[in-house]
Order: sequence, then structure tokens, then C-alpha cells
Amino acid sequence: MPSRPRLTPAIADVRRAVREALAEIATGPRSEPKDPSAAPATTGASADVLVALSGGPDSLALAAATAFEAPRVGSTSKERGAGGGLSTLDGGLRAGAVVIDHGLQAGSAEVAAAAAAQAEALGLSPVIVRRVVVGTEGGPEAAARTARYAALAEVARETGSRAVLVGHTLDDQAETVLLGLARGSGPLSLQGMEPRAGLYARPLLGLRRESTEAFCADSGLSPWIDPHNSDPAFSRVRIRTTVLPLLERELGPGVAEALTRTADQLREDSAALDHMAEEQAEDLADHAEAGISLSVSGLRANPAALRQRLIRLAVSSEFDVTLSRAQTLEVARLVTDWHGQGPVSLPGITVVRSGGVLHFEAAADRQNHP
Repeated sequence: MPSRPRLTPAIADVRRAVREALAEIATGPRSEPKDPSAAPATTGASADVLVALSGGPDSLALAAATAFEAPRVGSTSKERGAGGGLSTLDGGLRAGAVVIDHGLQAGSAEVAAAAAAQAEALGLSPVIVRRVVVGTEGGPEAAARTARYAALAEVARETGSRAVLVGHTLDDQAETVLLGLARGSGPLSLQGMEPRAGLYARPLLGLRRESTEAFCADSGLSPWIDPHNSDPAFSRVRIRTTVLPLLERELGPGVAEALTRTADQLREDSAALDHMAEEQAEDLADHAEAGISLSVSGLRANPAALRQRLIRLAVSSEFDVTLSRAQTLEVARLVTDWHGQGPVSLPGITVVRSGGVLHFEAAADRQNHP
């Protein structure tokens, strides 16, 4: 068990946030893998939760708080006993850590080894270091993120973990919202990161970065400072070091908190609209061997936000394609600005208005059945 430092406000805040997240994980349903063949493989070391640890202040504070709180949180087993009920384990949660070595900087293996040693000293077990190969698709930041999350999911399966804890803070959330706003990425990006999304939990989303830094200082922990976090070549760094401080100076304090509140509200609104679209899709959609059709009158009767969601939902569910806003609006004009125009061509899909419906089918099918 790790030593107990003096309880300061920062330590109390971080521990409280972690305790609440762990309690929810312990009593909530297990996140099932999307691929049924990717079932948990627990032949080696196992854990209930894993901390994604880089060695930086945020993840190190998260790791220390998890090491302290996890043994004190009850865990619910998903294995049914003889009576068919779920058995409750009172021994707390088993918490481990996973350290991803991206191999993008000189000495990255030594940094990963140092982070792993800190995790072990905190009492986390197992501690797994996984080196990844970072590709190029989407740029260096996106490629590193893709490689990292693939490795985290893989280690979670290997250890049978029900959740991976990630050290994103309120500052990270504000930066994400600003980046989405600047890129015009729409509501999905402006919603920011969810506190719990499938396998991943973010206990620190409600805390400022200064809290995790103070936690480490108060606990006598020495975090690693990633040089990439001060490199202005990265857009997120420019948001962090230039844009947000400028907004705080010009508009007053509380900008980061306001951005995260906006993200929360957008996430709630979007979830409600998505639910309404899914319910309406059952009445408006007609599945056929050659694709899917939506009622034009039903689409026209809906406000734009629902109409566009119904179009995107039809395409994603039937063809596993995500439409951009421009593509969605082009299809929507077949409903709202109809003057006899011909089919709309989407990536691998053709949309045509005929007989009071919008019909979506694979482009190859359209060519074979003119």
C-alpha cells in the first residue's frame, strides 16, 4: 500500500473524483468488445481497472489516487453463482497500469521504464509497458492517438480489465472544444470528451490541470514533463499556451469552465436528438435488398437537426459510411429544395428521389440496375 501523504485540497479533490469514477465502474455494466472474437484473455496478470500512465502530472496524479482508492471500492463480479445472482466482492478493485511507449522521442524507452517504476512504487499491479508503431495517417497527433488507444484496448483485453482510466482534465476538455470550434467540426467535436465512453473513463475531467500538478507536488511525486507539450508546432499546444490565456485575459477568468459547460450541454442535447432520430427511423425507414429508403414527407415534417440526423443514421447503419455536413445537406436538398434534380452521388452510395421516398443504395447496385 502506498504511503499516505498529508491530505491537502488538491489531494482530496483528485481522490474524490477518482473514488466516484471507480464506484461507478464497480457497480456498472462491463464494456463489451465490439468484436465478439476479441473476448478478454486473462491467461496472464489481471486487473479490474488500468491507469493509462505517461508519467506526466495528470496521469501520475490519477495513478496515485487510483492506487489509494481502488482497494477501498467494492467490486461486482459478472460471474453468476449457483443461485444465478451476481456475487459481490468486498476486496476492492484490482488496479494496474499500462504505459505506452510511442517511440517518437529519443529516450522514450527510459521514460516509459521510469513511469512503470513509479506505478509499481505506488502499488499498482500489473504494470505493463507496451511499445507501439505510430503511422502517418491524419498527422502525427492523430496517428499517435490511434496507436495509443489500440494498444490500451489490447492490454485491457489481455488483463480482463473493465475500464481504462485516462488522465484528461478540464483544461484538456476546453482545448478540445476550442479545436473543434476552430476546425468547424460540428456538434460532435464541440461535445468534447465524455467522462465515460465505452472502455474509457476520465475521472479528472472536472478538475483543472493545476490540481493534478499540486497533487504531485503535495505527494512528493516527480512527474515527467513531455517536451511535446511546449512545442508550438502542435495546434493543441498553441491553444494551451496562447489562445486560452489570451481569452482569459481579454474576457476574464472562467473561459475554460464555460467551454466545458457548453460541451456538457451539447452532449446532452445531441444524445436527446439522436434518440429521437432512432425512434423516428423505425417509422420512416424501409429496408430493402438493394438498400434503404426514407419517406420524403416524414423527413420534410422534421426540423433540420432531426432531418439531417435521419439521413446520416440511414447511411451509417446501412453502409457504414459517415457523411460530412456538406454531403448531408446535399442529400437534404432532395427534400427541401426539390425541383426534379437527378441522383446525389456519395462515396460508394447513390441517393435518388422517386415515388415520395429517398432511396439509398450502393453505387455498384445502381449501375447494375439502372
